[in-house]
Amino acid sequence: MNGNTVQIKNLIKKFENQTAIDNLTLNIEKGKITGLIGADASGKTTLIRLITGLLLPDSGEISVLGLNPSTQKKELSSKIGYMPQKFGLYEDLTVIENLKLYAKLKNAPDNFDKMLEFTNLSKFQNRLAGALSGGMKQKLGLACTLLGNSDFLILDEPSVGVDPISRRELMKMVKELITPETTVLWSTAYLDEAHSFDTAIVLDKGRCIFNSNPHSLAETSHEFEEKIIELMGGYKKEESQIAKNYEVITTDITCTVEADNLEKKYGNFYAVKNNSFCINRGEIFGLLGPNGAGKSTSFKMMCGLAKPTKGTARIMGIDILKNPAKARSNLGYMAQKFSLYGMLTVRQNLEFFAAVYGIGIRNRKNRIDEIIDIFKFKEIENQKSEELPLGFKQRLSLACALIHNPPILFLDEPTSGVDVIARREFWNHIISLAKKGVTVLVTTHFMDEAEYCDRISLFYNGETIAIGTPEELKQKSDSKSMEEAFIKIIKESEQK
Repeated sequence: MNGNTVQIKNLIKKFENQTAIDNLTLNIEKGKITGLIGADASGKTTLIRLITGLLLPDSGEISVLGLNPSTQKKELSSKIGYMPQKFGLYEDLTVIENLKLYAKLKNAPDNFDKMLEFTNLSKFQNRLAGALSGGMKQKLGLACTLLGNSDFLILDEPSVGVDPISRRELMKMVKELITPETTVLWSTAYLDEAHSFDTAIVLDKGRCIFNSNPHSLAETSHEFEEKIIELMGGYKKEESQIAKNYEVITTDITCTVEADNLEKKYGNFYAVKNNSFCINRGEIFGLLGPNGAGKSTSFKMMCGLAKPTKGTARIMGIDILKNPAKARSNLGYMAQKFSLYGMLTVRQNLEFFAAVYGIGIRNRKNRIDEIIDIFKFKEIENQKSEELPLGFKQRLSLACALIHNPPILFLDEPTSGVDVIARREFWNHIISLAKKGVTVLVTTHFMDEAEYCDRISLFYNGETIAIGTPEELKQKSDSKSMEEAFIKIIKESEQK
């Protein structure tokens, strides 16, 4: 037994009437990598801020490295390496300039060769941080945090929004660049990361529902997820009320969504090159790929939000370049980041989008009342959307996208950050809508969600490198899971 880096007893933290940390008692063992797992609003970030002394508890006790973070914050700060959820890279500085700045701030040696080589950032060291892909930014942020050999490394969702390859590389980077005595607390929303940790702490609504070696609960990530769902109270699949009231989509058009040699070029750089696919009515089509592969650029061109350098897209047979307004009227679009109006209430957001999508005044109130009933928004309809928990924000985004009963849905990472039960409910709605004839184009970094897709286009370096059903892609790469298939196909593409 190495002893404990963190000792917490009967910890409580409330914000107004909401309990963020609910009578929490736990220890974090020295020299171990501990995963702090939970969805947004589960209490992960609040707990981390209490541990670092950025927040004061309402009651309870915290000891970190033998110090009280509330009264000995300055002494504690010199022993901790902390990477917050939104790490403060200076985007107008280059990679090497960011490293030099953080080394100076931490009084750390400025020998970065090993760090640059390990992160594969050597050839990008003179590139501005703002021009890096999401995965590269996370690697640079982690590299800056690792400078100085801290006793306690705290990483608040370092892998959020990054692809499975980058997530594995980040974990490998931590394991190989820390000392055996370093304690690591790694927070994440991804349950499939649990088996990367020595200990997994799972939070739900501010309470600890699991705290042990993940292998003691289940041997595989899928089994682990099922067990955690049981601990959260279970999930009972019910008929989707969203799809139940949806009009069946009928059309003679073969390709309801079509990309025709789409290309986007910035100078000599191809963000997307020769991208073509056909999505049929009622098909769930997944667009998967590493960060920086060109997925979001393709999405924007398909929606008419970015003009292609070459090629076009057709929505219900309508050319997005020749008649963008008519093409977009067939779309329901849910953006990757919450894009509704935070200062407007739930009802006001629905009213705004109903008007934008052309629902007449006579029908508008009835449709909004119906949506509020279907999505169970009655108790929060007058609450500002910026104050909602992430799960409700995602449901509101979907409600706004569906308010005009579109035949096509574009969903850009729709379940990022929500808990595992909410993800199951979300996919129940999507699958049920597809059975009504709604065509769905979706991106996700959750490889288990890729299994729900009818077909997948695997995207890398701006091009489609594989397309097929989940089973076809697994067979092609001789893989047992979509994550394994994803990694193998990407690696094979890199060697060509």
